[in-house]
Amino acid sequence: MDNNISTQLKDIKPLIEIPDSSYYLYWGFIIFGTLLLLSTIFFIAKRLWDNRKANLAKGYLIKLKEIDWRDTKKSAYQATYYARLLATDERREKLFEQLELMLEQYKYKKEVEEVDEDTRNHFNLFVRIADESI
Repeated sequence: MDNNISTQLKDIKPLIEIPDSSYYLYWGFIIFGTLLLLSTIFFIAKRLWDNRKANLAKGYLIKLKEIDWRDTKKSAYQATYYARLLATDERREKLFEQLELMLEQYKYKKEVEEVDEDTRNHFNLFVRIADESI
């Protein structure tokens, strides 16, 4: 009988190692989820930032449209300030440079006369161009 048990025991195989990659899968899922979350946050923040810029530009345009030209000196400073903020592309930059030269004569003097028609027309052209591009 003893011999029978010994032959049976020789038939038992040693334990084999089963490959376990659950540790790597766990950390892989954690890293993938973190990257996915960070990229989602990035794109949402980028979209909000772009909308904020557009809203700021719309606010500057509203301020330009609300300028009261009765106080010439103050109006020239306001027009220059807000137009500079809106001059973000090449076309508006060129128009702004021309407008700034025209408005300069109304800024640095103690007493200034009314804004001439040419300056007002150039200002209105800048506002129209800025309104189209926003």
